[in-house]
Amino acid sequence: MSVPDYMQCAEDHQTVLVVVQPVGIVPEDQFFRIYKRIASVAQVSIRDSQRNLYIRYRHHYLPENNEWGDFQTHRKVVGLISVTTCGSAKEWPQTLDRFHSQKEVFGATLYDSRLLVFGLQGEIAEQQRTDVAFYSSYEDCPNVEKRVEDFVESIFIVLESKRLDRATDKSGDKIPLLCVPFEKKDFVGLDTDSRHYKKRCQGRMRKHVGDLCLQAGMLQDALVHYHMAVELLRSVNDFLWLGAALEGLCSASVIFHYPGGTAGKASGRKPSLAQGQGQAADAGKRHRPGKQHSSLCALTANGISADTSSEIGRAKNCLGPEDIIEKYKEAISYYGKYKNAGVIELEACVKAVRVLAIQKRAMEASEFLQNAVYINLGQLSEEEKIQRYSILSELYHLIGFHRKSAFFKRVAAMQCVAPTIPEPGWRACYKLLLETLPGYSLSLDPKDFSKGSHCGWAAVQMRLLHELVYASRRMGNPGLSVRHLSFLLQTMLDFLSDQEKKEVTQSLENYTSKCPGGMEVLTLPDGLKLPPVAFTKLPIIRSVKLLDLPVSLRPHKQKGLLENNMSTKSPFIYSPIIMHTRGEERNKKIEFQWVQGEVCEVQLMVYNPMPFELRVEHMGLLTSGVEFEALPAALSLPAESGLYPVTLVGVPRTAGNITVNGYHTSVFGVTSDCLLEGLPSVLTSGCVVEVIPSLPRLQLSTSLPRSAHPLQPSKEELSSSVSVQLFNGETQHLTITLENIGSEDLETLEVASKTCNTKEKLFGEFLSWDLDEAVSQLPLKPGQSVTLTVNIKVRLDFSGGENLLQDLNDDGISVTGLPISSPLRQVLKPRAETKPLGSESSKTDYNHVKTLEAVMTFKYSGGAGKVEGYYRDLTLGVHVDIEPSVFFTRVSTLPATRTRQCHLLLDVFNSTEHELTVSANNNQDLVLHASECQRYVTFNLPIQRESVDDILLHSMY
Repeated sequence: MSVPDYMQCAEDHQTVLVVVQPVGIVPEDQFFRIYKRIASVAQVSIRDSQRNLYIRYRHHYLPENNEWGDFQTHRKVVGLISVTTCGSAKEWPQTLDRFHSQKEVFGATLYDSRLLVFGLQGEIAEQQRTDVAFYSSYEDCPNVEKRVEDFVESIFIVLESKRLDRATDKSGDKIPLLCVPFEKKDFVGLDTDSRHYKKRCQGRMRKHVGDLCLQAGMLQDALVHYHMAVELLRSVNDFLWLGAALEGLCSASVIFHYPGGTAGKASGRKPSLAQGQGQAADAGKRHRPGKQHSSLCALTANGISADTSSEIGRAKNCLGPEDIIEKYKEAISYYGKYKNAGVIELEACVKAVRVLAIQKRAMEASEFLQNAVYINLGQLSEEEKIQRYSILSELYHLIGFHRKSAFFKRVAAMQCVAPTIPEPGWRACYKLLLETLPGYSLSLDPKDFSKGSHCGWAAVQMRLLHELVYASRRMGNPGLSVRHLSFLLQTMLDFLSDQEKKEVTQSLENYTSKCPGGMEVLTLPDGLKLPPVAFTKLPIIRSVKLLDLPVSLRPHKQKGLLENNMSTKSPFIYSPIIMHTRGEERNKKIEFQWVQGEVCEVQLMVYNPMPFELRVEHMGLLTSGVEFEALPAALSLPAESGLYPVTLVGVPRTAGNITVNGYHTSVFGVTSDCLLEGLPSVLTSGCVVEVIPSLPRLQLSTSLPRSAHPLQPSKEELSSSVSVQLFNGETQHLTITLENIGSEDLETLEVASKTCNTKEKLFGEFLSWDLDEAVSQLPLKPGQSVTLTVNIKVRLDFSGGENLLQDLNDDGISVTGLPISSPLRQVLKPRAETKPLGSESSKTDYNHVKTLEAVMTFKYSGGAGKVEGYYRDLTLGVHVDIEPSVFFTRVSTLPATRTRQCHLLLDVFNSTEHELTVSANNNQDLVLHASECQRYVTFNLPIQRESVDDILLHSMY
């Protein structure tokens, strides 16, 4: 016997073997349809008896295995059911001859046989025969199960007669010597009259009768015969048959202790379909856990109900759970002494493992399996090797050794594509490799790798993934190769060396050049679905921040409409009860708004973990809530770049609340949709923002150059700024052009100004304009512009009032509130601190420059945004540097000819670098060169009740 039956279990020792085979040409689907119905009759309750007969069906059985039927009777083919198709009476003789020829193959051991004929009608089909059943078609055969039950009962009759015949044979001299095939040549010329030989014959026959009793449902008798056989065979050192007797004793004990079976649900015995409900229920109790008491009656010999004496006898002869395993070990050790008994030894190991699995003794079971691995069965075919490793894998899985199970499953997969196979089975290899994944703590769903620390041996997992990639490529499925390779790169990136990263990415690029990778779910032929793989680590994202619009484009809400938004806010600043989570942060609405039709920005802080430059193509945003046009970007990140800011942009096309769900990339030819909800380590301040309806957009340009420095006192951000330098009292015209570069009409425009610094006393208006002409051109269509002229006029006080007041008081003139005086003065009475007029310090005092700054605000709105109460504003900063022009260094008076008049004497100093003319009413003009000082006399000034400062101001301006 060279081919083991890996599906055998201990309870198979009580079954009778029936072979079901086709005769002639029978459609495969029709044959297995009938085979399934025949195999459903796996247990039959014998009439006039409480015993059950269990049947094991096979549609393929090697005749050489049948030769071991005397050694273990459950290996003997005792029944044959042939299935054939016969279309006419002419074919019937030939069909019948084939049936007889088929019986001859197992003829030496057959108890009975049946032929099921389909398709034959007429006189032949109407004949009443016990061994042949005729049916018109495969669909019209209602009583197949009943025929099979009758067939099984006929087998039981023969079985019972053989049991009685062997059990009542008392003449030890006439007992034949039962042999296994390889023993026959060893007993040639042996002394048959010796006592040793007779004991051998008696022991082997006792063991054989025990097998027959077990098959016939007489568990107690079987136990007795096995015990006697063990004693006889042990005395003559007949180790092979002693092992068989011990195994039979173990099987009978297992049947007693574990009525539910040891092979799992598939081995459960089913009652006959033709029995009454009461019989079916009783028969079904035979192999149900927890129903041992009711099953004892069915196991009692000769149909006699169990009593106290029989219970005592059974308990005495039956092995306990611990003894069962010890006897299995002893039997296997005896089998190991015989090279030709390798199959028997292997099957015994398998049976023992199944029993130990029921007993939850995994470590001992692993010892039996380890022994099974090293059993030499000679030259096995590749298919037999695959089957052997697959069964070992299933048994290791049965006892909870999942990694060991995966190991042998992988060995079976590699055996499918062994070099000696002319046509390697890559599909079978791939299927087996997929079955190894759970044993190595490996899942093909990337989400399982984002939950906590890594589980399993990364090196083994990477090896397995590489084998999946290669197998899928040899299957001719490059898309599958791309998916597995992408999964390897995403989940095992932290465990790859720099060289391995380069090799994997090169392979991935080669695969994607033929079949680009995407985010679709791949469905395998067996229904398994492979989820998409997103490259969330290429690059790694550390934070996501939604950016506000530039200052000039930010929308503002009308003050009267803000109350509705404030009503939903809590009056409390902070509550310790509120639990903040990352998910809430992502769903939190951001305070600022985006505008429909305007470019919006999201900043990502990214990191390249690869040891080479990473090229990211078509990187864009994934959003929901409103229609959004993502504008993809292309990145090139240097090797191990560290945190690197990347800005992704897009345009919302409709209004509403928009949620930034993630981003999409294309790396190494694989398109990925990376969702933020799957990246718990990413920091974000919120991903929901309101998009308001569209607004017009103005672009501001001026006739003056832009300012080189921002306004110092103003902390607000300015859209633009201009700078100009003027002399005190000078006026400058500023032309401002506002162009509508948006898509909405400009409907409203308001202009306001605010002086930033108020330290200096300002005379008159600093900025003035006329808005009526600009407003008359509204609404302003897109592409049109409007011009506004602003007058900049500066009149500041550069005097030091207290000094000039002192000068006038020295002259005997009483003046009050005089604000104007020269910082460098010459008085009528010389003083010690008086300095020469042309000294350097005097010039620096005259060159003192004052600064005046203001902010102009252009508030505008239009379109759908105006309807919702939104507007925009532009701010223009105006920076003016003011230099003094004329200083009055001395002021004095002389009496005139009239008592009500006087002459005013002014020493005028030109502090500029230009020539200027000083004029007053009714006086001639005075021309002053740069840095020149002259006296200027006004004649016949009337003495009126007015302040001196008014007199001087009138003289200056």
